[in-house]
Amino acid sequence: MWPRPCPSKSRLLTTAIIGAGPLGRWLALAAARAGDRVLLEDVMPSNLHHAQEYIRRELSPSNLDQEAHISFVSSIEDAVREADLVIDCVPDELESKLEILWLLDRMAPPRTVLATPTTRLSITDLAACTYRPDKCVAIVAEARGLAESQGAEILLRATPRTSAETVALVGNFWRRLGIAPRFETETDRSPTLPVETAASTNQPACPSSDS
Repeated sequence: MWPRPCPSKSRLLTTAIIGAGPLGRWLALAAARAGDRVLLEDVMPSNLHHAQEYIRRELSPSNLDQEAHISFVSSIEDAVREADLVIDCVPDELESKLEILWLLDRMAPPRTVLATPTTRLSITDLAACTYRPDKCVAIVAEARGLAESQGAEILLRATPRTSAETVALVGNFWRRLGIAPRFETETDRSPTLPVETAASTNQPACPSSDS
């Protein structure tokens, strides 16, 4: 059963979803139902086609106009160019997360908030790989579980440097989807990334452009 989107008087977001698999399709549909402008990205045309068919099946005939809120794009650059919020749907693996966050950080406007689903990796360490550590939040849920069983509450993990504006934006996004956000701040834990480079050079420890 779908959560009921909550009406909001706050400014509607432009939300980019990276990856048109089951989680990306669900997020795109839920955000469009809440009134957001959504850009759903995938490099595979077949994935975008399946996502479009899925969204059309899920929308009732009286709500087909909501599909107009969703644009299907095949490049990350097109997806994030005007995004207020980006949610990636890449595998919860260190190499994948490093690569996507590096790309998003490079291509998205400075104001854009990055939210990444992960249950294994440190959001503090991942955020340290970007030039916007104050705009990074972890969605603490398995991608498959989130897509298949949307609950009444979602756990979100911030870093000690996450700004109040970031928390408010991400929290409002989930509330409009009809899901209550619960925030926690990540405490000290064993690092998952080689952040020594970032600390010593004041540069993000992300893959280089020729990697």
